[in-house]
Amino acid sequence: MAQQKAEDATHPFKNLYSREYQGHKKKVHSVAWNCIGTKLASGSVDQTARVWHIEPNNHGKVKDIEFKGHTDSVDQLCWDPKHADLLATASGDKTVRLWDARSGKCSQQAELSGENINITYKPDGAHIAVGNRDDELTILDVRKFKPIHRRKFNYEVNEIAWDMTGEKFFLTTGNGTVEVLAYPSLKALDTLTAHTAGCYCIAIDPLGRYFAVGSADSLVSLWDIKEMLCVRTFVKLEWPVRTISFNHTGEYIASASEDLFIDIASIETGRSIHQIPCRAAMNSVEWNPKSNLLAYAGDDKNKYQADEGRVFRIFGFQSA
Repeated sequence: MAQQKAEDATHPFKNLYSREYQGHKKKVHSVAWNCIGTKLASGSVDQTARVWHIEPNNHGKVKDIEFKGHTDSVDQLCWDPKHADLLATASGDKTVRLWDARSGKCSQQAELSGENINITYKPDGAHIAVGNRDDELTILDVRKFKPIHRRKFNYEVNEIAWDMTGEKFFLTTGNGTVEVLAYPSLKALDTLTAHTAGCYCIAIDPLGRYFAVGSADSLVSLWDIKEMLCVRTFVKLEWPVRTISFNHTGEYIASASEDLFIDIASIETGRSIHQIPCRAAMNSVEWNPKSNLLAYAGDDKNKYQADEGRVFRIFGFQSA
């Protein structure tokens, strides 16, 4: 029994399975869980978002609602951190939309200046930050759904995030740096030389101790958020890191690229403890905020090399 327990501790993901969810007509770019972990949203090149009601123990058909209205790809989406039914979507059609997941209706819409590719909520739910292809950052006040800050950067801006306090704002850049700004002033606090190639993605540890950065140099770096020092790197992937996510306890980090697996590593040791095989480059991975379920979506192809990325999967179930 003791030996079994020790083995479970070292291989917590050993006998777990993935389930597949199909509904979109084209590939899925973004997956995100709501704040209580009961619903998953997916955004697709087919110009729609969908919301799926996920019950870990239910094997029946999963209910989903389709959100229609965008006229271009839904590149990224995120849920209100304080409200389990409010979802924000960013699209190449230059709009940002707010949806009510109960009705599937769009409740707010803002027309911005460029093709939106990144979106994130401030932890208190009051503001939304949006990044576009022209390296412009817009911050929206959620209540009025109007821009309160706009700033254009003269370098490539990739993913964006607030820390848990909402007082620091991070930008990952094409120069291999992470720019740390004070919020709400957006004054520069720090430039962290993080990687030897562009920094693509960023994730904030749910316990507020760390943030992680994924880079084109195939590495993931882990940073102490107080000291702003790199404490560890994760080296398992061989291709540019596209997407990373901390699990709800802050013990594990998932990272994915064009490698044909998703790596799950221990935050404490830096060691890889599990790999989820996948058939294509991944676009989005996200852990459930309450349990060890990992949603992931990528550029799946069928055996004829035709696009089959209309699906996403969730790993972590006791049975397939």
